[in-house]
Amino acid sequence: MSRVIRAAVFQTAWTGDKESMIQVHEQAARDAAAQGAQVLCFQELFYGPYFCQVQDKAFYEYAEQIPEGPIVRRFQALAKELGIVLVLPMYEEEQPGVLYNTAAVIDADGSYLGKYRKTHIPQVPGFWEKFYFRPGNSGWPVFDTAVGRIGVYICYDRHFPEGWRALGLAGAEIVFNPSATSRGLSGYLWQLEQPAAAVANEYFVGAINRVGVEEYGDNDFYGTSYFVDPEAQFVGEVAGDKETELVVRDLDLAKLREVRDRWQFYRDRAPGTYGPLTAP
Repeated sequence: MSRVIRAAVFQTAWTGDKESMIQVHEQAARDAAAQGAQVLCFQELFYGPYFCQVQDKAFYEYAEQIPEGPIVRRFQALAKELGIVLVLPMYEEEQPGVLYNTAAVIDADGSYLGKYRKTHIPQVPGFWEKFYFRPGNSGWPVFDTAVGRIGVYICYDRHFPEGWRALGLAGAEIVFNPSATSRGLSGYLWQLEQPAAAVANEYFVGAINRVGVEEYGDNDFYGTSYFVDPEAQFVGEVAGDKETELVVRDLDLAKLREVRDRWQFYRDRAPGTYGPLTAP
């Protein structure tokens, strides 16, 4: 039996200031809802630039508490007004000096469901994330939302198969991967890793990447956001590589049972043999 939900992801360029960036995303939520979208995920660190291209403590000011901070409260009200599930990738301050790269999940009635903290933190030229974030300690939560069971994996996380699998074992039906990834570095992986994860773990993946070159570095974020199904098929067209774009697609979650019954990857796991994978 078909079980179709309408899902959306939004890619955009840095506007130059926080408030206008928030307004762009508020309008995207309204546009998505007007197209019938029931769930929407924004890009990594959605209301700011990708400031990790430099190491500057001034950007600590972008962090706020989750869910007590003003941005979560603002989007809770919007989610309730529009009746849409929102995934908000943000900069979180747990307390002064304890900062995380986090995604907050808001249900369609405006209630706060919880958060995922990015687990794998890079520290390479143009991606100086250890200067800004502690490794996440949230585990791999899956959120029961109005549209189904949603997981979140953030940017650099996608290179590590263990979290993808943990989300599948926890019952995720859709996993969103909000990112800030640049042309020339990971382009050859962008349309390889996430479709492969969708197949290996038998769920839908929504991949989101920002666009443009920002004033803090020469990273050229190439967009090309998309949804992919558990047979590695893109759902509709992949977004362009330069422009702001709202991607809205219908996902038939009934396909998950069909694929899982066919392949039985979860039945045939051998967890008793995997101990060495967790050895330091």
